[in-house]
Amino acid sequence: MSTKIAFITGASRGLGRDMALNLAKDGVQILFTFHQNESKANDLIAEIENMGAKAKAFQYDAANPMSGKDLMAEVTDFLNQENGQPNFDFLINNAGTGLYKPIEHTTEADFDDMMNIHLKSVYFLTQAALPYLNDGGRIINISSGLTRFSLPGSSAYAMMKGGIEVFTRYLAKELGNRKITANVVAPGAIATDFGGGSNRDNEEKRATIAGITALGRVGEAEDIGGSIAFLCSDKAGWINGQRIEISGGMLV
Repeated sequence: MSTKIAFITGASRGLGRDMALNLAKDGVQILFTFHQNESKANDLIAEIENMGAKAKAFQYDAANPMSGKDLMAEVTDFLNQENGQPNFDFLINNAGTGLYKPIEHTTEADFDDMMNIHLKSVYFLTQAALPYLNDGGRIINISSGLTRFSLPGSSAYAMMKGGIEVFTRYLAKELGNRKITANVVAPGAIATDFGGGSNRDNEEKRATIAGITALGRVGEAEDIGGSIAFLCSDKAGWINGQRIEISGGMLV
C-alpha cells in the first residue's frame, strides 16, 4: 500500500503542528507551510522524522493569495523528485491569523487582510491544488466556532470563516464525481499563540471560556489534531460536506 501524503498550510506551530504530528503517527508523509518561523518548521520536521515519517516545509504567505499557484508548483516539483509523481491525498487549509476589533474600529486594510488570508488564499490555493489531489482524497478547511456563536470583536474574521464553510459545501458537491470529500473543522477557543495568545495567557478570559464550555476548560492544540487524522482515515470516508465543531461543548 502506497504512503498517503498530506499538505497542510500553517503547520509549524499551534493547531497545524498537532495535525501534522497526528497524521505522521498514521504513517502519512507531511508537506506543510510556515510563514516566517523556519526554526519551528525545522523542529517539526525533526520530530516527524524521529517518528519514522517524512516531512518537508515550504515558505508561504497567505496574505498574498495569488501566490498559491507558485506554492503548488514548488510542492509538486518536490513530489516529482521525491516520489516520481506530483499527486497527494489530503489538503488541509489551516493557515491564518486573528483579528480582535469591534466593527467601528475595523479598517478597510484589516478587512482586506482577513479576506486575503482566510478566504481568497484558501479558494485559490485549493483551485491550484485540485489537479494534483488524488481521486478519493480529502479536503479539510479550518473554520471557527465564531461562525456559530458571536463574540464581540471578531466580525471580519468570522465573516471570512463563514465564507469558507459555504465554499466547503460547494467543493463537496463539485468534487463528488472524483470521490473527494470536503469538510470543515471548526475549533472553539484554543490555548495557542493565535491572535496574540489571549486564550493561553489571559486568565480572566480563560475563566470565562471555561465557564461557557460544557467540559469546563479551554481547548488545547492537542484536542484538534486527532480529529483531523480521523477525517483523513478510511473510517471517515462517508463524512462529506459537513461542519464539525470541536469546542468541548462551547455555548451549547
